[in-house]
Amino acid sequence: MEKQLPDVQASEPDVTVGLNRVGVTGVTKLVELARPDKRPIVLTAEFEVLVDLPSWRKGADMSRNMEVVDEILEDAVSEPTYSVEDLCGEVAEQLLDKHDYTSKAEVKMEAEYMIKDRTPESDRPTQATADIIASATATEDGTREEIGARVTGMTVCPCSQGMMSQTAREKLEDLGVGDEEVTEFLQEVPQAGHSQRGHATLTVESDGAPEADLMDLIEVARDSMSARIYNLAKRPDEDHMTFEAHANAKFVEDCVRDMAEGVVTEFPDLPDDAVVTMKQSNDESIHQHNAHAERVAEVRALREELADD
Repeated sequence: MEKQLPDVQASEPDVTVGLNRVGVTGVTKLVELARPDKRPIVLTAEFEVLVDLPSWRKGADMSRNMEVVDEILEDAVSEPTYSVEDLCGEVAEQLLDKHDYTSKAEVKMEAEYMIKDRTPESDRPTQATADIIASATATEDGTREEIGARVTGMTVCPCSQGMMSQTAREKLEDLGVGDEEVTEFLQEVPQAGHSQRGHATLTVESDGAPEADLMDLIEVARDSMSARIYNLAKRPDEDHMTFEAHANAKFVEDCVRDMAEGVVTEFPDLPDDAVVTMKQSNDESIHQHNAHAERVAEVRALREELADD
């Protein structure tokens, strides 16, 4: 007869304090994201799988968490999966079902996603990267899902550009150029400003799957910065990116506000109580610190604020 080992995790802890999140992180799996009439996209995804733990229980069933993750993700490889947020939702719901002591299960996923792109002037094929962000939280009241991405772009500081424009104006006036010509020149040729590599994060969370396409979210995030950047860039492309960025100088705060406007414009079907997270972080080129701005708000609040403009 096989000897039953004691279930130490089910015993009472020495300190009876409940915990919000217990589980496993850094779980790497291959996930196939299906596309209509196209080959599936294969993602190398990293998962966090977490449950809450009551004060009377010493530990969570780590092996059970891994069992659920393996079962669901293996099914995802063999069956078409059209949304990673739904995949997270399925795992979270099964976690909740298999752990009778927990009241909340959370699953988070990140994966690098390669986007086919074309250079802006030379029109050559290239690729861009985005970090897909998906999550789900399951409780007795239902499941909330989140989808979004983190992308990289370029920004130019309007403040430093303004100072350089004033310097250019003074130099041109000293050379005898008329005020009208100087103004026209500065309007047509944007002046130098210190640039940054920007990182925009945009996610939408709602009851069930958000009514927001992942690729559309990526486009809104990429367009929120001064200019897009490309892995391949010939000289005409470099000129295009530099000119576009300086013609569209933005503070870190402007990028977040433009994301808010993009969400309201591009996703009219989002429910009012959907929660949007918008973050912008810029790697400063002339400082040792970075600039950061963010906003978390319900779609209702964003629609009301933009309607007042």
